[in-house]
Amino acid sequence: MPSPYRAIFAAPGTRGFSAAGFIGRIPISMVGVGILTMISEITGRYAMASALTGTLALAAAAIGPQVSRLVDQYGQRRVLRPATLVSVAAVAVLLVAAAGGWPDWTLFVCAAVAGCVPSVGSMVRARWTAIYRDSPRELHTAYSFESVVDEVCFIFGPILAIGLSTTWFPEAGPLIAAACLLVGVWLLTAQRSTEPEAHPRSAQADGASALNSPGLQVLTATFVATGAIFGSIDVATLAFAEEQGAKPAASFILAIWALGSCIAGIVFGLLHLEGRTERRWVLGVCAMAVSMIPLLLAGNLPILAVALFVSGLAIAPTMITTMALIEAHVPRAKLTEGMTWISTGLAVGVALGSAVAGWVIDAAGARSGYVVSISAGAAAAAVAFAGYRRLTRPAQGEEPSSDGDGGDSGDSREEQPDRVA
Repeated sequence: MPSPYRAIFAAPGTRGFSAAGFIGRIPISMVGVGILTMISEITGRYAMASALTGTLALAAAAIGPQVSRLVDQYGQRRVLRPATLVSVAAVAVLLVAAAGGWPDWTLFVCAAVAGCVPSVGSMVRARWTAIYRDSPRELHTAYSFESVVDEVCFIFGPILAIGLSTTWFPEAGPLIAAACLLVGVWLLTAQRSTEPEAHPRSAQADGASALNSPGLQVLTATFVATGAIFGSIDVATLAFAEEQGAKPAASFILAIWALGSCIAGIVFGLLHLEGRTERRWVLGVCAMAVSMIPLLLAGNLPILAVALFVSGLAIAPTMITTMALIEAHVPRAKLTEGMTWISTGLAVGVALGSAVAGWVIDAAGARSGYVVSISAGAAAAAVAFAGYRRLTRPAQGEEPSSDGDGGDSGDSREEQPDRVA
């Protein structure tokens, strides 16, 4: 591992919470595609499978920020453990209902309750921020490392979920995902020394949501469209692989997509780029949008794999820059909630993208699902351009979460002494 990455683990406790966070984040990439594969294996209904996955994502989008808001107020251990137990129990009932042929509505109820799953990635990033708040360069590297961990999860998660559900039994993917979530959260919350301090509402300047920040509104809205890219590609790739007679290969194709992002994230973490962070973020969003076009032209799985690898190169750098901007726009007492709103935007987008792609695929074939991906990319770029001015305005109200922005936008502070927002 390059020295900048070794350096961030010099702080006590960082290795422990990073390992726990990795285990707890594997379900991010396993639950959705696992349920999708499970339902398609049992019923053969892609629209039904996509709608169920979308319900889970929408429920997580609605409940997740509230869970994180409680975490900011009461601490990770007190909130995450009961929330995780409820989510895991709901997934368990969902698997029983699917295997037993229960009515469709019971599956949707279980998926909705399972939406209280905590955003483990936000919890880990909050710990890094608490440790390196006054060290922008190290914080930038830590954010980069976390994006790489996310992508590693997306490399192995779909392989595990699809592989288990197609070769073992249909419920195996979601079952293993739920077990990983339970173990990861318990290990993470057992590490009290690195847990960020709680900020009771009485100690906060107001009880308003972190989403009141205009800059965070832009980031979240853009990531709704970005999530639609992710959701539609998952469904379209699974269906396309099935059309090609190689459904299990979908997991490897999606892993190659994540691998491109992983490599880009590793390289990006070694850099200390000049120029405005906001402009770099917009360019990253546009690069993701343009990289969707070749997917529609792929005629077989090898070409699709190459196209997805190239498109993945824009993902991690854009996510890393997004975390730096969140830290610049969100008060310290609401940082976990602010980070979770990005996950919420992605979850809403994944729900919309997977549902629309499922309908389109059922009506017009697998390759047409990538039209949804292209449309979502164009929407993300449009929102990013429209909201650019909000990202460059000075902050109003509460003091943002730190004096640095993760080392990725120190140049912006020089150009705007009053603080970027």
